[in-house]
Amino acid sequence: MAETLANELLKVLVKKMTDEAFKRIARAHGIYNELKELNKTLSRIQDLLTDASQKEVTHKSVKEWLNALQHLAYDIDDVLDDVATEAMRRELTLQQEPAASTSMVRKLIPSCCTNFSLTHRLSPKLDSINRDLENLEKRKTDLGLLKIDEKPKNTSRRNETSLPDGSSVIGREVEKEKLLNKLLGDDGSSKENFSIVPIVGMGGVGKTTLARILYNHTKVQSHFELHVWICVSDDFDVFKISKTMFQDVSNENKNFENLNQLHMALTNQLKNKRFLLVLDDVWHENENDWENLVRPFHSCAPGSRIIMTTRKVELLKNLHFGHLDSLKSLSHEDALSLFALHALGVENFNSHTTLKPHGEGIVKKCAGLPLALKAIGRLLGTRTNVEDWEDVLNSEIWNLENSDKIVPALRLSYHDLSADLKQLFAYCSLFPKDYLFDKEELVLLWMAEGFLSPSNATKSPERLGQEYFEILLSRSFFQHAPNDKSLFIMHDLMNDLAMLVAEEFFLRFDNHTKIGTDDLAKYRHMSFSREKYVGYHKFEAFKGAKSLRTLLAVSIDVDQIWGNFFLSNKILVDLLPSLTLLRVLSLSRFRITEVPEFIGGLKHLRYLNLSRTRIKALPENIGNLYNLQTLIVFGCKSLTKLPESFSKLKKLLHFDTRDTPLLEKLPFGIGELGSLQTLTRIIIEGDDGFAINELKGLTNLHGKVSLEGLHKVQSAKHAREANLSLKKITGLKLQWVDVFDGSRMDTHEEEVLNELKPNSHTLKTLSVVSYGGTQISNWVGDCSFHELVNVSIRGCKRCTSLPPFGLLPSLKRLQIQGMDEVKIIGLELTGNDVNAFRSLEVLIFQDMSIWEGWSTINEGSAAVFTCLKELSIISCPKLINVSLQALPSLKVLKIDRCGDGVLRSLVQGLHIRCGEEL
Repeated sequence: MAETLANELLKVLVKKMTDEAFKRIARAHGIYNELKELNKTLSRIQDLLTDASQKEVTHKSVKEWLNALQHLAYDIDDVLDDVATEAMRRELTLQQEPAASTSMVRKLIPSCCTNFSLTHRLSPKLDSINRDLENLEKRKTDLGLLKIDEKPKNTSRRNETSLPDGSSVIGREVEKEKLLNKLLGDDGSSKENFSIVPIVGMGGVGKTTLARILYNHTKVQSHFELHVWICVSDDFDVFKISKTMFQDVSNENKNFENLNQLHMALTNQLKNKRFLLVLDDVWHENENDWENLVRPFHSCAPGSRIIMTTRKVELLKNLHFGHLDSLKSLSHEDALSLFALHALGVENFNSHTTLKPHGEGIVKKCAGLPLALKAIGRLLGTRTNVEDWEDVLNSEIWNLENSDKIVPALRLSYHDLSADLKQLFAYCSLFPKDYLFDKEELVLLWMAEGFLSPSNATKSPERLGQEYFEILLSRSFFQHAPNDKSLFIMHDLMNDLAMLVAEEFFLRFDNHTKIGTDDLAKYRHMSFSREKYVGYHKFEAFKGAKSLRTLLAVSIDVDQIWGNFFLSNKILVDLLPSLTLLRVLSLSRFRITEVPEFIGGLKHLRYLNLSRTRIKALPENIGNLYNLQTLIVFGCKSLTKLPESFSKLKKLLHFDTRDTPLLEKLPFGIGELGSLQTLTRIIIEGDDGFAINELKGLTNLHGKVSLEGLHKVQSAKHAREANLSLKKITGLKLQWVDVFDGSRMDTHEEEVLNELKPNSHTLKTLSVVSYGGTQISNWVGDCSFHELVNVSIRGCKRCTSLPPFGLLPSLKRLQIQGMDEVKIIGLELTGNDVNAFRSLEVLIFQDMSIWEGWSTINEGSAAVFTCLKELSIISCPKLINVSLQALPSLKVLKIDRCGDGVLRSLVQGLHIRCGEEL
């Protein structure tokens, strides 16, 4: 691990110091010679790292040498960042001062004097670092380190379509069928309406994988009305588990004062319904806690099931489970097939007979554990030469100490990663077990830490980070979250591995309150678990953690997204100001009402997350954060003001202001931040505020964007100049004011909407709200939007008809609400195409005050909603006539507050030919 961090950071440092622009800055500050000597020493040490990386596995002294080198590399990087930041500050100052006064200041104060303070501060640091580096270099002989050529790591990977998708599993067919019968059959032995289906086995044997296959099985999905998956891990908190279940089955976010209230609400949700609950990775053994948890389950329908995956059998024995069938390791034949599948893309060695003997030896060392077999298989997935397979088979890592704690195959898979990937994986040691993480958020964190340095100038750090993420995912270091494919998780054993390789650089501050100040001083990256009350005493020792770069608040439980958390003000006032080297700071979800002024002094800061806090404003000196790349104030519902100094944030790439209802104005000059890629909420103002044509300068804008205040757009020409069609926007919300008076001209708004056509190749979701025109632009239903899956048209009270949504080939969800002038919906919705709505799964009509009839049938032909699963018609009081063809996939039909006979009309028109589970 130490070699990994040192090697990657040294590459970055050498690149910085050899940059011509940086050399000019160093000369201006009088530290060029010191940096030149430093660069020479670093280059010589770099030559030793390949040999050191091989020897650190078995030589403790080499590992300590590498750790010392890594700490020095961090110190050098901090110095270089100091220099670069000061240069940015001076450049911005000169740009903003009037030319005459700038010239006068330059004459009065010689440049040597303006540079003196920084030079005086940095020169002793550089001298000290140089001495320490030279001492490290002198130790190479004692350690036996030599200059050897590095064997390049192969980071390419087989096309993911050739890898198994997880819908089938090798060697588990018998167990799968047996468990399916338990889930779907009649459990006559159970006295309750629900019963437990346990999956017991050692870590890495495939318990969660098997549970996921059962959970997603089509028969299981259709058999149970409600489905919930909860990762439990070490913390068996009845309240949290119950609340997570309530939120999943109700789709509601409610606060409960006590467990009794929560259980009453959950009882009502489960009443007479057959549910499937997966409790994944249970370690708890207390029978009383279990009885408390299942109390609301007694109201459910018979046949409900709880799948429990666990390594511990004590709880199950207490619940009177007699004989428990543990999930065994795979047989040698099945293990060989699984290994071959991930290494070669086929389930045998018929086409690679020379590799089979080595494969059999590797499989034997993996002891039949699927996780180990997948990891090593994917390690070798791009290599088919015998030498590589021999290297893996004969690696010393199989024989390392502590192999009982960390599966050797996983350590070997990690050791095979390139240095940059090792660093990115080690960073994930900051996440607790069962922590669900978002790909985009993790990439932004990696970028803020300086871990992403593309060698290709045309590739952005974010793009490189996404590629690296996909490699780690393909190599089983990450997995898709069981119940949410948009999120990711690490297997417990992978989390243990990350903790092992994190060493003395990364600290998860969960149970380390007794760590002394001196011990904490060495750590560079730290996370801590968000708790209801985080007091100062817990962090008092961090006064000495002057080198800390990362302070990250994380949630142990998925459910904590809704919680209230309090952070001692003393931490904000006394502790954080001393952490001057911070690059990542996340105080998300704490009930903070004010951002302290010291934030503006954290000049190294790249990532600041204040989401879901109670802050009302950001301090004006936020503009001094010249290195800031990511600023997140998502969900700050009390935020009313942004600082005018925003225009100084020239490196800002991502600014997330979603769900900030009281924020009514963007800061002056934000349209000039040409590097911005994410600007989630854009507020259009009048003459003296942000105009829509300022978006033309934000050429890199992509992702989700909400355009609000469109009634203030002065001309269609300005809307055209926004160039939305040239931006890679994936989610677009177009919103006008919800007041329809004489000041709004429908023709003007129609012209504006016509010019706001986004990029048809990237758009996935579209929402049009309170639009005042009578016609919706044809581009809204244009078939060229082949990625568009979700459309919502709400509160467009003057529109008299709808565009041809049926022509959108990938549309899965359509919501039409508050269309007060729509009287009849006919073939215009389908574009007169019998193949219309070929992908639509959810269709919602709501609050249509004069809507009378709906028909998709014309002269015997009709649009067939072949995929439609849910149809809702709510609060449409005049609707009496509905003529549709059969809806073969329909499962949910909601009719509420509609005209008399509409349900009868609908069912008669369908000839009762709906989905079986309707």
